[in-house]
Parts: sequence; C-alpha cells; structure tokens
Amino acid sequence: MLQLSALARLHVGPIDLVVHAGECVALAGPSGAGKSLLLRMIADLDPHTGDMALDGRACSAMPATEWRARVRYVAAESGWWRDSVAEHFAPDADFATLLPALALPPEAAQWPVARLSTGERQRLALLRALGPGVRVLLLDEPTSALDADNVARVEALLRAQCAAGVALLLVSHDDAQAARLASRRLRLCDGRLAA
Repeated sequence: MLQLSALARLHVGPIDLVVHAGECVALAGPSGAGKSLLLRMIADLDPHTGDMALDGRACSAMPATEWRARVRYVAAESGWWRDSVAEHFAPDADFATLLPALALPPEAAQWPVARLSTGERQRLALLRALGPGVRVLLLDEPTSALDADNVARVEALLRAQCAAGVALLLVSHDDAQAARLASRRLRLCDGRLAA
C-alpha cells in the first residue's frame, strides 16, 4: 500500500492519498495542473514537503535508492543515457520473455537506442521499470505514442502487474483507457485531488 500524507511542492498539494496493492488509480487533469510533478514527488525525484509510506514504512526512513527500487516512475519521455537498449536493463534481464510481451523481438535488446522509434522507447521504458521488488508503478501517459494494438498489449501487461499485487498510479488523458484499467479515477485541479 502506498500512502501519501500532506505531499506538496510548488502549486501542487497538500495531497493525501492511499493506493492499495493491486489497485490502479487513474489521474486526469488539465495540462500544467501538476500531474507529472506529483508523480515525480512520489518517486522522490523532486524535493517536497509531507511524507509517503510504502507498506507502512516511511520514504523518509529509507535510502532514496531503496525507495526508487520499489516505487518506479515511467516518464512520458524517458531518458536514455547509454548506447544500447540492453545497457538500460538489469544484467539478468530475461529479454526472451520481456520483449515479446510488447511485440518487440528479443534481438531488440542489442539495438542502439538511436534507432528506436518513440513508441519503441515508450514500451521499453515500461519494461525496464518492471522487476521483482517493484511495489508501485507511476505511469505518465504510458501509451501516448502507441497504436491501438500496442495500447492493448501495454494494458494487458498493466493488468497482469495489478494481478501480481503492484499498485498503479496512471496519468492518462484517455478517458476510455482510464475506464478500462482503473478502479478509481481522480482529477488534479488547482493543486488538489478530487474524485
């Protein structure tokens, strides 16, 4: 369970929210409302006031690397800092299983990042966020660059993550997607959350 208590930065907050294990909560709101900022605060990437807890353990009571290993943020446009795809994954990544799940061939692990399309980068960024210790996925428009077939594949993967007990906080401007995936839908407006 992810719990936010009086989380705030700039024009966002204070935010109180609980997202249970295996639950998907969709977050909508106008551009500039602070949805991405909220996800970055939860990932402990931006300074903030208030605190967060995961399964009862406060973020402030654990090293940032430990928090971020359990609470993963997938940006709308993820960063790539090395030359090949494989260099962005754990050394023991099972590419033969991972990549075909999102219609990518196993050899894509050896592709140079420079050859990736926007949609390929988006799918690979989601795959690299997955792992055995991940308890929460913070997803910022994870299918914005994808065609309908790949949207369906990503949504199936996200449903499987929920079924495995991972909590999802999903920013999406796609109301139909939010309806398909989320058990709760919230709106961020004027820095505050509303149902």
